[in-house]
Amino acid sequence: MVFMRFRPQLIFSSLPRAIPKPRTPPAATLAAAAARRRHHSTAVATSMAAPSEDALRRALAERQAAVDAQAEAVRTLKAGGGASKAQVDAAVEALKALKIEAGAAARRLQQAVGAGAGGGGAAREELRQAVVNALERKLFYIPSFKIYRGVAGLYDYGPPGCRVKANVLSLWRQHFVLGENMLEVDCPCVTPEIVLKASGHVEKFTDLMVKDEKTGTCYRADHLLKDFCKEKLEKNLTLPQEKADEFKRILAILDDLSPEELGAKIKEYGIVAPDTKNPLSDPYPFNLMFQTSIGPTGLSVGYMRPETAQGIFVNFKDLYYYNGQKLPFAAAQIGQAFRNEISPRQGLLRVREFTLAEIEHFVDPEDKSHPKFVDVADLEFLMFPRELQLSGESAKLMKLGDAVSKGTVNNETLGYFIGRVYLFLTLLGIDKGRLRFRQHLPNEMAHYAADCWDAEIECSYGWIECVGIADRSAYDLRAHSVSLLHPLHPEYEKSGVPLVAHEKFSKPREVEKLVIVPSKKDLGLAFKGNQKMVLEALEAMSEKEALEMKAALETKGETNFNVCTLGKDVVITKKMVSISMEKKLEHQRVFTPSVIEPSFGIGRIIYCLFEHSFYTRPSKSEEEQLNVFRFPPLVAPIKCTVFPLVKNQEFDDAAKVIAKSLTTAGISHIIDTTAISIGRRYARTDEIGVPFAVTVDSPTNVTIRERDSKEQIRVDISEVASVVKQLTEGQSTWADVSAKYPAHVGPQGDQE
Repeated sequence: MVFMRFRPQLIFSSLPRAIPKPRTPPAATLAAAAARRRHHSTAVATSMAAPSEDALRRALAERQAAVDAQAEAVRTLKAGGGASKAQVDAAVEALKALKIEAGAAARRLQQAVGAGAGGGGAAREELRQAVVNALERKLFYIPSFKIYRGVAGLYDYGPPGCRVKANVLSLWRQHFVLGENMLEVDCPCVTPEIVLKASGHVEKFTDLMVKDEKTGTCYRADHLLKDFCKEKLEKNLTLPQEKADEFKRILAILDDLSPEELGAKIKEYGIVAPDTKNPLSDPYPFNLMFQTSIGPTGLSVGYMRPETAQGIFVNFKDLYYYNGQKLPFAAAQIGQAFRNEISPRQGLLRVREFTLAEIEHFVDPEDKSHPKFVDVADLEFLMFPRELQLSGESAKLMKLGDAVSKGTVNNETLGYFIGRVYLFLTLLGIDKGRLRFRQHLPNEMAHYAADCWDAEIECSYGWIECVGIADRSAYDLRAHSVSLLHPLHPEYEKSGVPLVAHEKFSKPREVEKLVIVPSKKDLGLAFKGNQKMVLEALEAMSEKEALEMKAALETKGETNFNVCTLGKDVVITKKMVSISMEKKLEHQRVFTPSVIEPSFGIGRIIYCLFEHSFYTRPSKSEEEQLNVFRFPPLVAPIKCTVFPLVKNQEFDDAAKVIAKSLTTAGISHIIDTTAISIGRRYARTDEIGVPFAVTVDSPTNVTIRERDSKEQIRVDISEVASVVKQLTEGQSTWADVSAKYPAHVGPQGDQE
């Protein structure tokens, strides 16, 4: 079975009305129904646009109303006693026809809801179960510590899974690190608390959690509300439109709800613990980082890193120097990250330990053009900008160049990486039709981000974010380099090292600079022991804050000023600080670079690849379905198998010669001399995605079989390694080698 996306069917442009009351002649009723059916057929033939979910809900509601009205008409006919049997039979037949139409409308809505919400549909469940069964049986991955009943959110990759992962990472390095001349680093997983305080993770890296009030079992609060709303939308097809709109609105703003708002909705809808049906606590924040200690005393607090990016940011100064103090440049890192998920689910998609591949591309904030953008500008793929999301429309095919030129994508560098991500994912084997780039909505955007897009891949769980591509402005470098607070205050724990870049001028330039000169004497008289904290806060003001203060002092003579180290506002008078813009000659420009960050969830990408590559085909007897993974040769766990056709010393010797040549060429392979039929051996390797099989049926020349077409060619033994290497490295296609070598048509290809 090949999984296809659900696509809602077309609805009719006019809707059936209830059959008129008994006084209307049955013949007229039936004629009207026939006319409606003819009109519906025409509408289906001519309509070109798939309806929205709201339109499908309205259609179902009107059809259900027609059914209810006709049912009442039938009851009236039967109870009145004055209607003939023919009239009653005609009314009953009309009721049956309306019920069929209502059923069809319900199925169309169910398909649309299932496709949009991502979790519904028996076909999705069936596909997921088939894929997971095949993956676990063939040891692609399995739950960790299985003999001890496992731990949620932790998985082991088995031999074929390790090879797929290694091949994906190798291709990622080739495509990005080598292709873009990036600087690769490898930083520790254990990170000191001071680093993650500066980045904001200690304070803000949280999810809202609720507890079963009787058992203490923990659940992620937003997941419970999300599941409730999705279930109502998917399963209650006669939901009133206003209620459906309410649930959709909640799903859209879920990330923006405060703990109080989230708790209020959980109580309003009567949501209880899924396992026990017990009441739930109010939501409260839970930090997702695994805490540890560094050293034997336990006094130095550390965390298992929740992302790899911070290691790159804190090394910016050295990397900038290594790169010849030139911008732009990019640093990349592949490594493990850890998040103590409250309630892990969805297999490899939400786990507690996972592999990230992240890029931090540092660029001048005043020039975000990219010299290679022209290479990707003509790419066309599904894009889902925020205006389409907010208007309830679907993703549309767009040219990347048009999206950047119209400002849909903020800048060329961000657009360039979106294009490169698209090329990488499709090269891996991700279906182009089930890949889209969704722009973050305003409520999802960090306050400092200029723009952010997610590469989302559709699988049986719905649309899954697998890559985030964000323009994070200069936030991260500033977070680590600012040192502005009192030593006793916890936020003082920043590096104090300026993480900045320099642009040297060919000749000095006159520039306007903000100058802030606090009066220590007046500040001391006013604030005494708090003088230093107020002074440091004044000196750390941004240009915008300083100019606003300057205007207020000039008009009012004083202004309120928040000093975070004191936790309160203080009154600043005109005598306490002088703020001015002065002209100065400068020989260079000093600035904090912006960061474009593509971040890849490798486990999520691999799981989606598993689903996109999976299909079944009948065996020769057609009594069973054979599983196949159609991995591209670049990422297949094993590139080639070698099978002696029968037990024969001459064939075994030839197989060993071929295996040795494949090893020399660096091609992963297995040799199978078991006595089972060749067809069974083909099926066994198809199930782990091996793209090519060499069958030794002669001591001098052999056949090479391609997995998906099952076509075979005859090749001399001396050429096998060369042909397979060309195929697996993408230098030649199967069509190329099929045209060069003679086809083999024989019984061995028909034994599956």
